[in-house]
Amino acid sequence: MLQFLKYVFATIVGLLLFTIIGFFLLAGIGAAIGSSSDAVSLKDNSVLKLDLNRPIVENVSDDDNPLKNLAGPFAGGADNVGMVQLRDGLKRAAADSHIKGIYLQANYPQAGYSTLEEIRNALLEFKKSGKFIYSYGEMFSEKGYYVTSMADKIYLNPAGGMDFNGISAEVSFFKGALDKLDIKPVVFRVGEYKSAVEPFLRENMSDANKLQYASLLGSLNDHIFSQIAASRNVQVADLKKVADELIAYKPQGALSSKLITNVGYYDEFEADIRKILKRDADDKIDYISFTKFMKAKSSIKYNDSDNKIAVIVGEGTIVGAKADKGNIGSDDWVAELRKAREDKNVKAIVLRIDSPGGSALASDVMWREVELTKKVKPVIASMGDYAASGGYYMAMAADTIVAQPTTITGSIGIFAQFFNFDNFLKNKLGVTTDRVNTNAHSDFPTVTRDMDEFEKAWFQKSIEAGYESFTSKAAKGRKMNIDKLKTLAGGRVWSGLEAKQNGLVDVLGGLEDAVKIAAKKAKLKDGDFKTKFYPQPKGFIQEFFDKKEDEAEAKMMTAQFGDLAPYVKQLKTLKSREGVMMLMPEVIEFK
Repeated sequence: MLQFLKYVFATIVGLLLFTIIGFFLLAGIGAAIGSSSDAVSLKDNSVLKLDLNRPIVENVSDDDNPLKNLAGPFAGGADNVGMVQLRDGLKRAAADSHIKGIYLQANYPQAGYSTLEEIRNALLEFKKSGKFIYSYGEMFSEKGYYVTSMADKIYLNPAGGMDFNGISAEVSFFKGALDKLDIKPVVFRVGEYKSAVEPFLRENMSDANKLQYASLLGSLNDHIFSQIAASRNVQVADLKKVADELIAYKPQGALSSKLITNVGYYDEFEADIRKILKRDADDKIDYISFTKFMKAKSSIKYNDSDNKIAVIVGEGTIVGAKADKGNIGSDDWVAELRKAREDKNVKAIVLRIDSPGGSALASDVMWREVELTKKVKPVIASMGDYAASGGYYMAMAADTIVAQPTTITGSIGIFAQFFNFDNFLKNKLGVTTDRVNTNAHSDFPTVTRDMDEFEKAWFQKSIEAGYESFTSKAAKGRKMNIDKLKTLAGGRVWSGLEAKQNGLVDVLGGLEDAVKIAAKKAKLKDGDFKTKFYPQPKGFIQEFFDKKEDEAEAKMMTAQFGDLAPYVKQLKTLKSREGVMMLMPEVIEFK
């Protein structure tokens, strides 16, 4: 009886909680719908407040989170900002007479250098309108200052500082952890630079890996410094001295080095904005957030042409079949590409790729679809922060490959990785296994025993055959001699600038450049087409339920495994990387 009453009480409590949560959810949605129906009106002498201190992705949904202003589990974190929306918004702001300038907030942007270069170029284009860009920060990260360096005025708080000391790549190694867990990695690879497996085999970088990263970082750093030098009217050699001697860490050092224009507090920064707006000292500045500005009526007339250029976006690690969050699923991606190919209104296709690679099989499936598509209409590849290994595989069949100088690409190579969990299961969890086979290798491959010599030799031959296929297809796509191609392969990563010099990339530029090339190949005039992005980004509701699903999975794992949950999660990650992979070196943090 007592047990029955407990269940009844628990049910009543659950219903009450559901009712309360549902009430606030509906109230929030109702409030959001009401507020969104009000058109945003722009005031004269407005300043666009552009906050880049958040994750920057390729494209975001137009749906608002109706609960983002509420406290609690529904509010979510900082909203992402989309590159598509940024480019469009900056063009609108340049043409809108209400907007007199931009207050740029880019202290700690969460994006790669290629993405930041596209934003920086869009801001430089905005400046051609004659409007100002002012920036203020208490601190600036290396990436933040790179974006900010093109501003007309840069204020740094007197007690603040700047991280300006060059780029560093840090790799985490797990060999020691695997040894402690009694997990044995089994690796097959081709190419001395194919270092994606090094974190599981070594405790430090190999000489070949250090060599390729020294070259890569040197190329990135030189390009970034040259852009900063041009914006600040200083010499690259002087910037290198500032970085080596940590001169810019202190505000006065940054000022004397001409990296900033002013050392001052926020009120002094605002006084400068009032001055350029010709406002009195006690006048309020009419800031408008980027989100609100995008809801205002645009003065730009968009064409209503039926002609389309499709941009197929692929972000994340490549996996087979359908994708989960943060991955490119070959089934999903191929379906989008096929849909664009069969759409008669789509005159050309741009593949927007931001991927370090992944499954070899999935990469090949997508490559084949690109081959079929370019027989029907022009296909241009546009590389984001990464288009390496499997990411390069996706691009190499395109008619033209476009990359930013700061894109990380190449890594033409292949590897296979497995893990033997036998000792871990036996010694750490007390689990043992046994088997009965009908044939010599019926259980091959398995995670509970070592491979024998025949199996190892068989797999190595398979990997070598996969490498030959990768390099031959790359050579064909690049119209390059196979021997020359192989000197650029071996798993080595290149910057976009290096890739342009050695022929792995055709054009240096961003997504807009790729769209222009696609339009030209399709013989479309400017204004005679519209750009359509696929797939459509998830709306608030889908994002909300995805988040709740992730939280539920984490709680379930903790309930099942307790203190061992983090280890089990890591083991699942290792298990997901088993098999034949085209993946660039990962677990790398650029600082």
